[in-house]
Amino acid sequence: MRSIIHNPVINFLYNEQLDRQGGFIMIYRLLALNVDGTVTQNNGKIHRSVKEAIQYVMDKGVFVTLVTSRNYVMAHKVAKTLKLPSWIVTHHGAYIASSPDKEPLFEKRIHYETVYDLVVFLEKFPAHIRLVHEKYSVSNNPTGKEGLTAKTIFYASDPIFYNHRYVDDLSTVCADERIQPPHIDVLFEREEDAKDAKIAIQNMFYEIDVYQFENKLAIVPKGVSKLTGLLYLGRKLGISTKEMVYIGSELEDIELIEAVGLGVAMGNSPKAVKEAADWVTRSNQQHGVSYMVIEHFRKQQPLEFLRRMNVIK
Repeated sequence: MRSIIHNPVINFLYNEQLDRQGGFIMIYRLLALNVDGTVTQNNGKIHRSVKEAIQYVMDKGVFVTLVTSRNYVMAHKVAKTLKLPSWIVTHHGAYIASSPDKEPLFEKRIHYETVYDLVVFLEKFPAHIRLVHEKYSVSNNPTGKEGLTAKTIFYASDPIFYNHRYVDDLSTVCADERIQPPHIDVLFEREEDAKDAKIAIQNMFYEIDVYQFENKLAIVPKGVSKLTGLLYLGRKLGISTKEMVYIGSELEDIELIEAVGLGVAMGNSPKAVKEAADWVTRSNQQHGVSYMVIEHFRKQQPLEFLRRMNVIK
């Protein structure tokens, strides 16, 4: 299939978007990335190649965002390092914002009465319960609970200016302070406990959703997920899912990888994530993000140039 456009410049640009079999290559307008295991290396740092790759994509006019389960403060710090100028999707999709000083584009919270009832129930388990607000977090003190003290290293990448406090009686704090977080994380000693707690919570509460990832539960307001957050942002930008690329590395990334036009799994992803992907790039230790960008974005002309040439609207 060849272009019938008679302008030789436009004809060349149009045919540049065709693959070797004559099929049209999709022009992507948005690149979304998970943070942990995707943008960051195993040591929590961001390699220079990732920064350069993201700048390369943005120079082509592609909107780049983060989609993460992490709190907004941590995610915003990553976004600043990458020089992302606009909205990022955080708290499992419950909080979308561009700056701590501006009103969020989207926010949805768990009502304080529901938070209290949840915590009272969860305190019956040997678990680390963390109420994750966009400005601070509060959790029960895991000291003395076998195995959980070591596991709290899961949160070690939080910036030092993100206020986190441990309390001995979390339910009392919830009652006194009426905390309404965008999401709650619960880390259990045993995966079986996480499964049982998820089933019970789903039967007890209609106003929240619960996601299980091995021995961890993520509790969010009803209808919220990383995917719904990305879709909300896409609607605001006028970008369809087929014009999106998503790169992820975690089990919770599967639904995003399956929904977008090009779903990419990192080489360090679990098998299930790779099987859901259209394409598997290298690992986060082997510059997987930059390798993907080189392979898929180098032939895509800058969007503004393509608009001027009437190749796209």
